[in-house]
Amino acid sequence: MMDLPLEGITVLEFSQYLSGPSAGLRLADLGARVIKIERPVHGEAGRKLSIKNLWVDDSSLLFHTINRNKESFAADLKNPDDIALVQQLIAKADVLIHNFRPGVMQKIGLDYAAAAEINPRLIYAEITGYGKDGPWKEKPGQDLLLQSITGLAFTTGNRSNGPVPFGVAIADILCGSQLVQGIIAALIRRNKKGVGALVEISLMESLLDFQFELLTTYYNSRQQPQRSESNSGHTLLGAPYGVYKTADGFIALAMMDIGALAETIDCSGLQGFTNDQAFAERDRIKALLAAHLPAQPTAHWLEKLQQRGLWAMEVFDWEKMTAHDAYRALQMEQPLHAEGKEIITTRCPIRINGRRLLSNRPAPKVGEHTEKLIREMNEVLK
Repeated sequence: MMDLPLEGITVLEFSQYLSGPSAGLRLADLGARVIKIERPVHGEAGRKLSIKNLWVDDSSLLFHTINRNKESFAADLKNPDDIALVQQLIAKADVLIHNFRPGVMQKIGLDYAAAAEINPRLIYAEITGYGKDGPWKEKPGQDLLLQSITGLAFTTGNRSNGPVPFGVAIADILCGSQLVQGIIAALIRRNKKGVGALVEISLMESLLDFQFELLTTYYNSRQQPQRSESNSGHTLLGAPYGVYKTADGFIALAMMDIGALAETIDCSGLQGFTNDQAFAERDRIKALLAAHLPAQPTAHWLEKLQQRGLWAMEVFDWEKMTAHDAYRALQMEQPLHAEGKEIITTRCPIRINGRRLLSNRPAPKVGEHTEKLIREMNEVLK
């Protein structure tokens, strides 16, 4: 067994859906013991959140992918006896995570002040949708809604497309990752100074930070960044930056010298443009490229561009990507086994001392470890 960095750290996860559980998943991958605190029988709501109607047992495939390698303690947080058991867990825990709306944990007596009184060394980490103050604090913290309200949907696609959201739950996953950063920082401080901490983050703040280069430009110019009319790749970058159709697929062109590009692909229409015009004449340059590149297949253009040292890549779908040696070399897939079924999912992307972090434990059943944890607490009390 590998000596993982967070071995010996116990995390209580009062979380549902994606943001909080994704943080718990990363901590578990790094060696922490993560215990989901769930309502009896039905468990947390994410168990019923399926993608493409894919299920493993009574829980969705999505739930298993984001809750592997955890334990489950079933507790009715409206029941004083169950609250007393949870308080015993808090007394011995290192980290508590929740992503409930503001006021929920306070209502049941498990807010930061109450938890810190039980365990002053506790790292108490919470995710909200829009923060705990302001007129939006009670609004639902859902990924698409956050992408829309923060302007992120106006950074993807072409100018005439209207708003285009990301095709993944970027707010949830990014926010969970940033929460882990805060937790680990607080654990380091606790190791040095012996004090706990309240770590707070919101989905909205995560997406605002995600757009720091775009927002910094807006703060200082008060001009809304504009997507290019076609082949858009980044609102602040000039041509040729974007994705273009070829004779048999698509090619991505990153930043490069306009003159070198024109010469390399033998595009006479580009030869009159300079790098100084790459942004101001972005739409004209991209239109010329969009008309020129379909004349040849992707491999033809890639050979020419890469020989010249210009940054270009083919645009893959998942079938092409997973068949490529570059993908296989990463060994990103790992199996889980639940209810006699094999589930293939991604592994933790972090490596420690050259070792990949793998875990094959599936997500727990609701309350699967309740009795075991109660026995552990009783042993401590003896």
